[in-house]
Amino acid sequence: MSSSADRAAPARSIAQSIFALVIASVLVATAVFFVVTFNGPPPRDAPQSLSSIARTLRTGRLPRDGDRRWRLSIATTPPVADERWHADPRLAAALAGELGVARADVVVLTRAEGQAPGPGDALFGDYRLASRIGDRWRRLDSVEPPLLRRWHWVTLASMLVAILLLAIPAWWLAGAISQPLRRLAAAADQARAGAHLPALPDSGSREVRELARAVATMHARLAGHAEGRTTMLAAIAHDLGTPLARLAFWIEQLPDQARNRAAADIDEMRAMIRTALAFARDDSEAQAQDRLDLGSLLDSLADDMQVAGMPVTLDPGPRAVIRGDSAALRRLFGNLIDNAIRYGGSAAIGWRVDPGMVEVTIDDRGAGIDAATVERLFEPFVRGDPSRNRATGGTGLGLAIVRAIAARHGGGATLENGPTGGRARVTLPLA
Repeated sequence: MSSSADRAAPARSIAQSIFALVIASVLVATAVFFVVTFNGPPPRDAPQSLSSIARTLRTGRLPRDGDRRWRLSIATTPPVADERWHADPRLAAALAGELGVARADVVVLTRAEGQAPGPGDALFGDYRLASRIGDRWRRLDSVEPPLLRRWHWVTLASMLVAILLLAIPAWWLAGAISQPLRRLAAAADQARAGAHLPALPDSGSREVRELARAVATMHARLAGHAEGRTTMLAAIAHDLGTPLARLAFWIEQLPDQARNRAAADIDEMRAMIRTALAFARDDSEAQAQDRLDLGSLLDSLADDMQVAGMPVTLDPGPRAVIRGDSAALRRLFGNLIDNAIRYGGSAAIGWRVDPGMVEVTIDDRGAGIDAATVERLFEPFVRGDPSRNRATGGTGLGLAIVRAIAARHGGGATLENGPTGGRARVTLPLA
């Protein structure tokens, strides 16, 4: 039924959506430029007619034709030429003719930057003009135009509207692409053997659906690989049981000292097989996800170890409720406490709650930890004691089990130097 629905409505590719958005953006931008270009004046000033200028100097009323801004004033002296402004005799004579006054009663200055004359009797550019009125001069000065004129503001407003209109589908498209990918990334981050794979996104583009199927296939492959490894180790452990039993029988005929040493070696081999098998089984089997009071779990574990005569202390912290497998978590903290006692002589347990997380610390009184070897200690079969003495070195799987259990619970584990010696730190998400 679902397959027929998929065939009826195939998912669209991300490339198609992006291509459509790009084409729409180009079309909208072109339309905006077209409207602005053909419905607005250019930013340059229109020429001012000489007759309009003469009328202003004669009547004292500013010119109304054109969009150029002028400043009209009465002065005791005419404008004077300098290095920025120079006299224009041609326009001065033409203006005097328009006014019907003598040439000496008219002053026309233009900018000295090589300003080109306007067409015919038009004034184009910046000017300073004056005509004599009795003993005074009526001046008309062109005003420096503002940096942004109305035409510029219309253009900017039009482009802003176009951007806002295009931002809506762009934001929708970005969300449609990124949201399934974020869900898929979160699911892929938890895709490990023994962990439940969260629901993968079944909507979105064709590429997202294909990637979701690939992640599901990868998770199934990891689970199958871990299950096969566990089966193989179980078979090896079973097959080794018979020869180890025969060896245990034959060593009974050895002298006492040799028999005891050989029996200890056989016991060590059996313990290593059990530990390796438990590590593989824990790494491949799905764990329960129950709500647990972490403080109660640590308190119970500390009590059990204190009854067994181990130097363990507990500093209770705030209430912390997590979700996980109590047996696996007891194994996690039990391994860290055993390491603290083995290498540091004692174990002090404490915890604190941060937003969304709880942090558990286990301190010892040992010599501390070399920061360069921390990550290597979490690898399987790497022991903190370089000697091969099992009484001090263990099997080398304890910290690997710790990190694997912490990762399955969405947290992490690390080693560092604390205030009294070594410190193991475990972070777990709150329920």
